[in-house]
Amino acid sequence: MTQTQTQPVPPSPSGPERLLEVRDLHVEFRTREGVAKAVNGVSLDVAEGETLAVLGESGSGKSVTAQAVMGILDTPPGRVTGGRILFEGRDLLALREEERRSVRGARMAMIFQDALSALNPVLSVGYQLGEMFRVHRGSSRKEARERAVELMERVRIPAARTRVDDYPHQFSGGMRQRIMIAMALALEPRLIIADEPTTALDVTVQAQVMELLADLQREFRMGLILITHDLGVVADVADEIVVMYAGRVVESAPVRELYRAPAHPYTKGLLDSIPRLDQKGQQLDAVKGLPPSLLRIPPGCGFHPRCPVARPLCHADEPPLYEVGRGRASACHFWEELLDAE
Repeated sequence: MTQTQTQPVPPSPSGPERLLEVRDLHVEFRTREGVAKAVNGVSLDVAEGETLAVLGESGSGKSVTAQAVMGILDTPPGRVTGGRILFEGRDLLALREEERRSVRGARMAMIFQDALSALNPVLSVGYQLGEMFRVHRGSSRKEARERAVELMERVRIPAARTRVDDYPHQFSGGMRQRIMIAMALALEPRLIIADEPTTALDVTVQAQVMELLADLQREFRMGLILITHDLGVVADVADEIVVMYAGRVVESAPVRELYRAPAHPYTKGLLDSIPRLDQKGQQLDAVKGLPPSLLRIPPGCGFHPRCPVARPLCHADEPPLYEVGRGRASACHFWEELLDAE
């Protein structure tokens, strides 16, 4: 079997301007129990107007990667121990904290998964939205309030002008998430990171929130990183997908190719666990076992204790990212067999 190895760097987007380049990122947390290696050599790219979905179970390193990009890691215990984060050509890790703050909000913004916790419960939503303009643009309180109303209308909150002085608890979960989106959009950033933006929302509201994000992205030509564990959420909105496991990228591919023919057993397991209309009444094939502790990642391929096709080589040698096709990569020694079986 002939295989071509490549460095753990995804294909660079062609055409649209590249906004974000993460290269060989390492993040660890020092705890009493030991060092947790949360991110191990992650690389990814996001271009202008592109949606990159980052998938994986809880503990795979998705949110920590996003926090490192935004510069909001809890330090200590977390710290970036290696790699580069290039945004608009500048290495964010080389910037002073004051310079980093000027990028956050104005050039890149984040939508958090728990809107109720992210919003201040004792301040009106209008005040919190207007704060972006008061701090970054020097707007007056009156001007900031008017911009807050405009933002609420843009994210389709009914009767925005009469609700601008309401508090977070007075809005439904879906409306609070729209407020978080409005806050992220306030200064028209070039990149938005949405960390599980549809968590705890019902299916109908999930669809509405995702449709809103897609519409706003087209309007502003933003890059969007969508972090989720739900493959169904990203099927219709993502351009590229990166799959993470135990802090590593194990597969990257254009969305349609990944859904059509996954090149890693973990990705295949995730896809097989999604209910399908043409398989009514059949039992779903869930990925067996649990993700490893980041304090004790297994040697070789981190997925081998749960992998149905693992072999002795997988126990001993950590697979690099193999180039498996145009714009595709897989960290599996036996990716060719997986693709041949499809």
